[in-house]
Amino acid sequence: MKKSLAFFILLALGTAVSVSAADKKVVLLAGKASHGTGAHEFQAGCHLLKKCLDKVPGMRSEVYLNGWPDEPKAFDGADAIFLYMDGGGGHPAIKPERLKILGDLMKNGVGLGCAHYAVEVPKGEAGQAWLAWTGGYFETFWSVNPHWDADFQTLPKHPVTRGVKPFKINDEWYYHMRFPEAMRGVTPILTAVPPDRTRGKPGATSSHGGNAHVQARAGMPEHVMWVTERPDGGRGFGFSGGHFHRNWADDNFRKIVLNAILWSAKAEIPPEGVASAVTPQDMAQNLDTKEK
Repeated sequence: MKKSLAFFILLALGTAVSVSAADKKVVLLAGKASHGTGAHEFQAGCHLLKKCLDKVPGMRSEVYLNGWPDEPKAFDGADAIFLYMDGGGGHPAIKPERLKILGDLMKNGVGLGCAHYAVEVPKGEAGQAWLAWTGGYFETFWSVNPHWDADFQTLPKHPVTRGVKPFKINDEWYYHMRFPEAMRGVTPILTAVPPDRTRGKPGATSSHGGNAHVQARAGMPEHVMWVTERPDGGRGFGFSGGHFHRNWADDNFRKIVLNAILWSAKAEIPPEGVASAVTPQDMAQNLDTKEK
């Protein structure tokens, strides 16, 4: 490892120096191609977030495709992991050997964030893990996954909301998540009132809506983003938006996720949040090749 002579001279003199090496490492895992063009663009979304993160002083990020890294040392030195991929029973991260890897990382205080479909895991071992590691998860026959215009009129005071202004945006905002009883240890970040039509038909047996618990909350606010600070010292968050790739062009939508990733890595979030800008050319890069 090479460092300049000036570095060692300053260090010997007890002078504070800013080294070029990143202080925090984030691993972003993008799932395989899914849905039609412009939806579930996990690869493009992760690369876009990486471009923004890498402009933050002290941050370094790495993107791995197909849901899980082939590189055995991919998680070495990671401060946080971000999952953006298809979930449910085929969730790439819930295979037994991978759950163990994640569990060991969590015990060491590594942060974990999940976006959109990645918040959905089967009830049971995986569900309990997500509940402990991220504070909540999408549970079939309990949660719902409609498309609607979420109007975030107010935001709580929290490092993750720094610089984020109230905004309204259409997405497949999952809600009625499985949270700990009384939301213990969980802080809601994005909350809005979904249209009653999104709760499904009363008495329906769909795995994604219509159950009596969802129906009973008609007209009530629902949480679509949340954070948790774990007893092991780590941090986790869930963000149910991210179906449409176009939404990453929205400054507030993008900022609140970038802030959350920094927060999960225990990095300092600027007073006005993570500053970033994306161009139409940026948005068009790394899109998956999908069948019509």
